[in-house]
Amino acid sequence: MDNQQSEDRSKLYWHALYTRSHSEQLVCDQLSAKGFRIFLPKIDAWSQRAGKRHLISVPMFPSYLFLHHAIDKNSYINVRKARGLVRILGESWDKPSIIPDAEIEAIQTTLNSSIPVTAHPYLREGQRVRITEGSLRGVEGILIQKKPTKGLLVLSVDLLRRSIAVEIDCSIVTAA
Repeated sequence: MDNQQSEDRSKLYWHALYTRSHSEQLVCDQLSAKGFRIFLPKIDAWSQRAGKRHLISVPMFPSYLFLHHAIDKNSYINVRKARGLVRILGESWDKPSIIPDAEIEAIQTTLNSSIPVTAHPYLREGQRVRITEGSLRGVEGILIQKKPTKGLLVLSVDLLRRSIAVEIDCSIVTAA
C-alpha cells in the first residue's frame, strides 16, 4: 500500500494556486522561471482609462492560476516562496486539492479555439437562479438540468405542490 501511495504522489496533477489580488502574472512568472509548469488562462476584456476604451488581457479566474506538478514537501516549499502567492488550495501540504485533467484541458481547448470567451457565474444543478434578460427577466426558479448552453428551469407553486419547467439559455441567468 505504501508503494501505491508513493506512485500516486509522483504523478502529475493540476493544482489551484490562490494569489493576492492582481498578482497572478507575478506568481506565474516566478514559478515559470523556477521550471514549474504553470497555466494562467486569460480572456480579453474592455478597460476604460483616461476616457479611452482598451481591450486588455485579464485572468479568466481572478486571483487563481494552475500548477501541473507532483507536489512533495520540497516543491511545496519552493512554490510557497513565490511573492504574491497566498496558498495552494487543499487540506495541507501533503493533501493539495486536485483539479481533474479534463477540466483544465477543456479550458485550454476553448482558449486555443477562435471562440470568444467571457466570464460567467458558477451555476450548479439544483441552485436557485434568476433570469436577467428577455421576456422572463426577473423570474426565479430552480436550475435542474444544465447543458453547455441550455438549462431546465423549474417554477413551483409550493402550496399546490405543482411545478412547470421551461428551457432557458444559461447565459442569461444568475444565482438568486
